[in-house]
Amino acid sequence: MKKLIITSLLALSLCISAQAQYPVLIHSHNDYAQQAPFWLAYSQKVRTVECDMFYVGGSKFLVGHTRDDFRYNQSFDKFYLEPIVTVFRQNGGHAWNDDANRELQLMIDIKSDDTEAFMKALVKKLKKYPEVFDKNVNPHACQVIMTGNVPAPQDFDKYPSFIMFDANLDKEYTPAQLERVAEFSEYFGDYSHWNGKGTLVYEEELKVKEAIAKAHALGKPIRFWGGPDTVTSWYTWVNFGIDYINTDNPAKCAEFLRDWHNQNYTILGESGPVKAGVTRTSALDKITRDFAGFKNEKLQLKAPVEIYTPSYLNDGAADKPVKNVILMVGDGMGIMQMIAADRANFGLSMMNMRYMGMVNNSSEDAFTTDSAASGSALATGVLHSNRHIAATWDGDPVPSLTDYFYDKGKACGVVTLGDMDDATPAAFFGHCVERDSSDIITRGLLEGKLTVLAGSGIKDMTTRRHDGLDMPKELNARGYDFIRKVSEIDDSAKKVVCIDEEMDEAATVDNIGLLADATRRAIAKLSNADEDGFFMMVEGAKIDYAGHSRCLPGSIMETLSFDMAVAEALKFADSNGETLVIVTADHECGALILVDGDNATGRVTGYYLSNDHTPVYPIVLSYGPGAANFIGRYYQKDIANRIKEICK
Repeated sequence: MKKLIITSLLALSLCISAQAQYPVLIHSHNDYAQQAPFWLAYSQKVRTVECDMFYVGGSKFLVGHTRDDFRYNQSFDKFYLEPIVTVFRQNGGHAWNDDANRELQLMIDIKSDDTEAFMKALVKKLKKYPEVFDKNVNPHACQVIMTGNVPAPQDFDKYPSFIMFDANLDKEYTPAQLERVAEFSEYFGDYSHWNGKGTLVYEEELKVKEAIAKAHALGKPIRFWGGPDTVTSWYTWVNFGIDYINTDNPAKCAEFLRDWHNQNYTILGESGPVKAGVTRTSALDKITRDFAGFKNEKLQLKAPVEIYTPSYLNDGAADKPVKNVILMVGDGMGIMQMIAADRANFGLSMMNMRYMGMVNNSSEDAFTTDSAASGSALATGVLHSNRHIAATWDGDPVPSLTDYFYDKGKACGVVTLGDMDDATPAAFFGHCVERDSSDIITRGLLEGKLTVLAGSGIKDMTTRRHDGLDMPKELNARGYDFIRKVSEIDDSAKKVVCIDEEMDEAATVDNIGLLADATRRAIAKLSNADEDGFFMMVEGAKIDYAGHSRCLPGSIMETLSFDMAVAEALKFADSNGETLVIVTADHECGALILVDGDNATGRVTGYYLSNDHTPVYPIVLSYGPGAANFIGRYYQKDIANRIKEICK
């Protein structure tokens, strides 16, 4: 018996791992009730389709829950047999032509009272297609499982080995009988009265988990039927370790479970096996389209990042002068992205900032903004149309905070963990009516108003000629050192343009501190400049990329990378006493919602409803003298205007 259990557990493990697209297997319950029986479930690559059947004589089987449910043309042959035979023949003996290891099961619920006659006629029908239904002929064949009025366990061996049976935990099975059992199916109402909202009553949860453990001890998978069929129930089943989700909504369930590795994250590595490969998106703009994606196996931190708690010594002071302003923008960072990172990391430095507001960020011409319009509003204090970079419809430049502070004799800097001529950073030194016109945008650097610029984008800087200009050479002629490493930012006595291609990569376990390092070095350079104070914008660019990619692990990693940079700004503000730090976002990306988590481990489960920007109000956090000016609800453009009012 022990050997049987070990062997069965191994087979179960291999079976489930073969269906790796989903964290559990999907069972399309009462599949015949769908608008397109079989085909809807098949299109979602579910593991099992279930049909209730009546034997009506000869070779005829009709599909339905009761005899009143079906018309005469609702035949088993038409709904299931012919489609299954067709797909296996088309796919060379496999259920799917693009996934040779994915298996298909057909569960037949015997509704007829005469089980023996039903089975005799069904076996005769299925034997005509051994290459489709017999695993002894085709190892990838469709597995047939009988449920409902099944034969008694002692009669299992009367039927061909390609027929398997459903079982119940309240019955005893010999080892030989257990060999013919495909799974255990239990009525959920026998264990719990849970309606699928919130959590189960503790005692009922224990009963459900005990049933799962009992089935697994026998080396068999388990499903519960007659239970709730909601998003909450689906992730609860995953967390409980159920093998099959019994659903009447196979398309919605598959959509929720698809890409499960991109919807869960735990810093200590308890979110499950990390899926190898890269998560990419095609939803980026021209300048950022070469982004290499999120390397899944490089997103798993083993320890939380350090959280900085400010001193609050000058926080909110109205009588203290503001000498320096550090504006930090988490591109695509909505409140859910912040909460996800906060819960996973057991805290964020930015969450220790006490002054909070929120902003309406609609652009001049759209309810939902893009990064160009929102970045320009943050930079200039003026509403912009989507795709515009600090410019009117006629192309006239709109002065940015960089222009404002440069004219006041302050040093200015821009740091981004992304392309330096992408929308948000571009709005602080360039002016253009089209965000993709990197040649025009980059020429704004020649005005020499930035003391330091750091980001990626060497292709735009060197391979394009900018109307015949060699940009590195032109920058050198205007007093800049053109460098290629973040580590060299504060080495030069000159103004610096740092184009480090590592800043084009996603935040990983190896480089998560890169933005913080660039921020610290840029602050040191700006604070040592001869000018009377400084203004700096720091962007965490790829929180947005993660939303476009629907990648929660990437979002959390990018938010933590950004938060480490926030910590550097807060540390400087505490040591300086005259520095205002503002943390906000240009917009939210992905319509992220959090649906579950674990307080003990920090596991977070989230789901993206979109792969694009949403009109969710960005949060504004502020720290230092003048911070109280940024609480409440106002318009995104007012951030720049309030900064200018404080720093007259």
